[in-house]
Amino acid sequence: MSVQQTYQQGQRVRVTQQIPKGDSYLLTTFEGTVASYTQEKTGSWYAHSKDKKLWLDRLDLRMDDGEERVVNLDQYTRVELLQDAR
Repeated sequence: MSVQQTYQQGQRVRVTQQIPKGDSYLLTTFEGTVASYTQEKTGSWYAHSKDKKLWLDRLDLRMDDGEERVVNLDQYTRVELLQDAR
């Protein structure tokens, strides 16, 4: 899945992810500031794609406490742009 939205460094975002777990799912939400947005290839082989690899949309975030978090964006992930209240 390719993301329609692109994200710019410094944007504040809220990320909500649903992680499938059996016949249910886990829901997690967090906020941070975009450090970078990239499309990166994985080690997985995938025919008929660039370099015959599986590519993922990745969002690198810096959390308020300084933690760095890498988020793989998929069909279970929602990203909302926020107005920075600081």
